[in-house]
Amino acid sequence: MRVNATNLGWAALSLAGMVAVSARALDAAVPSDVVAPSNATAPSNAAAAPSDPTAAGSGRRLSPAVQAPIDRSGRQRVGKASFYAKMFAGRKMADGTPMRPTGNNAASRTLPLGTTAKVTNLETGKTAVVTIRDRGPYVAGRIVDLSPATAQQIGLDRRTGVARVVVTPIVVPLPGGKIKLGDGV
Repeated sequence: MRVNATNLGWAALSLAGMVAVSARALDAAVPSDVVAPSNATAPSNAAAAPSDPTAAGSGRRLSPAVQAPIDRSGRQRVGKASFYAKMFAGRKMADGTPMRPTGNNAASRTLPLGTTAKVTNLETGKTAVVTIRDRGPYVAGRIVDLSPATAQQIGLDRRTGVARVVVTPIVVPLPGGKIKLGDGV
């Protein structure tokens, strides 16, 4: 094969693509608290301590293998919300149901599956009621992932991507089939 600038250009593009694919595969395969370095994700919040991967707004990826403790207190929490990408439509969620982009389904790392909660966008003041059916988001500082329809309902769209929200549990399922009323009642 004759080496020229065109061949080198294609080789460089091919190598860059392989590196990107390898990085994504490594990101998905390595079980640790923090998988991605801070320069590979969203920019860090300058106020967050760099040694604390769970600091709000740090933008660091968290491993799904590290499970957060389930919070059955029913207290409201403040954090950031994001929403499911199109590629998750129809995929099975943690409770076994398919993710419906037009539904009121949401994901939380700490709220029990089956929790009904009110999500309020602090910028717009708009609210929506969701049911926690999945686990995630696995990005530090984010407390809920919303279906695209619910995100739109509270004023969160592709352009803004992430919004500061209050998640207020209304009904929290307890072990043994009992329920607890949350702060949202």
